[in-house]
Amino acid sequence: MDGAAALLADHVSPLAWLGGEGPRPRLVFGPGMVQLTRPDAARRERTAGRAREARPKDATALAAWLVEGQRDGEDDEAFGLRMGRVTGDVPLTEREITEWSRKSRANMIKVLASLDWSPLFANFALPAMTTLTYPGDWVPLAPDGRTAKKHLETFFKRFERAWGTEWVGVWKFEFQRRGAPHFHLLSVPPFGKAGEAAYDVRMAAHKRGELARKPRRRVVENHGLGYKEWLSATWTDIVFADIEEDMAGVEAETGHPDPRRDHMAEQRRRHLGAGTNVNWQEGAKASDPKRLSVYFAKHGSFKAKEYQHVVPEEWREPGKGPGRFWGYRGVEKLTREVELAPADFQFVARTMRRLRSRVKVWDPKTRKHRWVKATRVTEVKRYAAGVRPAYSGYSEVIGLAGAQYMEPVKVKRRRVRRPVTRFARGSGFAVENNAPELVETLTRALMACRGPEVEQAHRTERVRQIVRRRRLDRADEIPLSRSPQEWDKIRQARVTDPSKH
Repeated sequence: MDGAAALLADHVSPLAWLGGEGPRPRLVFGPGMVQLTRPDAARRERTAGRAREARPKDATALAAWLVEGQRDGEDDEAFGLRMGRVTGDVPLTEREITEWSRKSRANMIKVLASLDWSPLFANFALPAMTTLTYPGDWVPLAPDGRTAKKHLETFFKRFERAWGTEWVGVWKFEFQRRGAPHFHLLSVPPFGKAGEAAYDVRMAAHKRGELARKPRRRVVENHGLGYKEWLSATWTDIVFADIEEDMAGVEAETGHPDPRRDHMAEQRRRHLGAGTNVNWQEGAKASDPKRLSVYFAKHGSFKAKEYQHVVPEEWREPGKGPGRFWGYRGVEKLTREVELAPADFQFVARTMRRLRSRVKVWDPKTRKHRWVKATRVTEVKRYAAGVRPAYSGYSEVIGLAGAQYMEPVKVKRRRVRRPVTRFARGSGFAVENNAPELVETLTRALMACRGPEVEQAHRTERVRQIVRRRRLDRADEIPLSRSPQEWDKIRQARVTDPSKH
């Protein structure tokens, strides 16, 4: 990546930036992603400044609105709702999350293709896809998205205690047809036994001099189990911990067994045997950053399992949403960026647009790859006999003619494949199997398409920038030809008698 960035930086036009404000075209790339962007740093700074100035005013107004007493004409229900937002019992927002947004999906693909996956695939490790599900009666165990994310965070902490290393990988949040949430985790399963592996890791760190005190053996949850057995037992304990604590509290208060005890015991028994899964075949599909990112978004790309991104009715109330649908731990972003001239930026954008207009697919009949147009699945409306519904700008229907005019038309919805145009306005991103190699190819294409007149203009502009930079460096040493008072007299004389000047 450093070599590709240096090659492009050495051959870009000197017209990249002349010191003024406005958009500054840049090419940003990672291990599996190439992005063209035109950020405006000055505009962003002004926007951030206005946001900082408005934040105290908004906080003051919100505090005054929340702690204000019962207003005139405000009923007790509305007043209790407002006070609930003060105490935190009621969420401040009333927004309902119904599905995974398209923006979050695109952001996930871009970020996953920009990560440095070397910690995950170090020492030729073989990753696996781990699935964490919930039992049949899942609503009491995970009443909202915050509880489910708490279970996942608890799993990461117990993983570190049991195996001595931080969990490294990427996770995805989805829903089954019955509405139950489940997690997909791509990581490298550890070897050895739970607890013993953590002791071996700490002892190795002590021998390397990283730990001053010699570690002692600790007994962790489900000590001595292999990864698959430990995974099933640990995830079951995490999922049923809250409900079992609640039932124990009820039994302590009433002195009688909780009526949910037998039902939850049966749910726990079933979940212990089928609540988790480890699949190395699915993990082997993540052979490069592009395949990894596309795999996690394949349902959104091909619309095969889009129901997994639809939030169930139990979680659609305000404050119960799932939150983020994806995330990563133990890996960091790895990107490089090079500033381009407007002409070079336009050339690269047009090249990427033509390049991404087709994709390479595998043809099982010929057993070879072939290039086809890039398409995506979209939903269209079909009307009976090609009749579209009439539109009226009036808010009310007047008379029989108006009623016939506004008569509803039967609509059928179909899913079709339509060509997709990427980099339509120059900006955008694309995922690649080897992004640094593509950047080197774009650099060679940029140099090959430059004519001698373009090179001469670039050399001339380079000389001008060098002279301008030297003049700016010596600006403090050059004395002023006239004082500010003399310049004021000259301006006044021009205003009084323009003919003499």
